[in-house]
Amino acid sequence: MIKFTAVRPLLWTENLDDTIGFYTRVLGFELMGRNDGWQWASLRKDEVYIMLSQPNAHEKFDKIGFTGSFYFNVDDVDELWEDLKTKTKICYEIETFDWEMREFAIYDNNGYILQFGQPVDSIGNTE
Repeated sequence: MIKFTAVRPLLWTENLDDTIGFYTRVLGFELMGRNDGWQWASLRKDEVYIMLSQPNAHEKFDKIGFTGSFYFNVDDVDELWEDLKTKTKICYEIETFDWEMREFAIYDNNGYILQFGQPVDSIGNTE
């Protein structure tokens, strides 16, 4: 049986520098690698990896877009909310939902929805 070990989204952007700036300055990602000839970059924060690229010449491209969102599990969603709520465009404010998750969502500089959540039963635990 083949084991899947990770997923690394490749987000298209029309401006690589702006997108690297958003993820490094606003969200605290580290630039792991960059190739300007390919218009590609790799970013990391803790155990989360994201790649960025200008749209591939082999793909039909009209505009930046994604029919979904990227959901990040974090260990202190309230602290992250306090940090990001005035730095970013908000999709929805922090809330505790019936499915026992406390979460919020923002838009990145390309319009991708980034959701951040934490299970309610882990809030306040100092394990």
